[in-house]
Amino acid sequence: MQSPTDHTARLRGAAVGAASGAVAIFAHGLGGGGMAPDGSALALLFAVCAVIGVVVASVRPRYGVASVMGMLAAGQGIGHIALSMSMGHHHHAMSPSMLVAHLVAIPFGALAIRAAEAGMRRAITSVRRFILALGITAVPAQRPARTTSVDERAAVRLLLVSPAIARRGPPERTRIPAHLVPA
Repeated sequence: MQSPTDHTARLRGAAVGAASGAVAIFAHGLGGGGMAPDGSALALLFAVCAVIGVVVASVRPRYGVASVMGMLAAGQGIGHIALSMSMGHHHHAMSPSMLVAHLVAIPFGALAIRAAEAGMRRAITSVRRFILALGITAVPAQRPARTTSVDERAAVRLLLVSPAIARRGPPERTRIPAHLVPA
């Protein structure tokens, strides 16, 4: 039974975003030749990959490896479009070597990401069991109890709100309770 909170969602999002960007750059290098993408295309690619990572982290995959493959394919396609928007970019269609690089990276990347998720789940479970076996329970930090002491400010406050203070004439002598009088 799976947990309602997916602890590996951030790992999956980061991995899909990073893999999409890395494969887009690698496939562009295979298909496009020697010209490296310029700074604006790389900045757009990094921004797109960050958004892809956040979206993937917020979506729970329902079909296992096939879901991650679809997410990787979408991420790589968007990464390819982001790199194609640079000023010096001349080819607009995918070359056969670029297409092969994308098609090979999708299933291998999906398998690696799902294996990392499974490994992380097992590691979390092992640490939880180990902590329970030790008998250590997480205790929330408690605030120290507030101690009340005689405070001069309380006596002054009592004087200020006393009905004996009027607008005219000398103040009436107000009796201050003994526990509020500073020692």
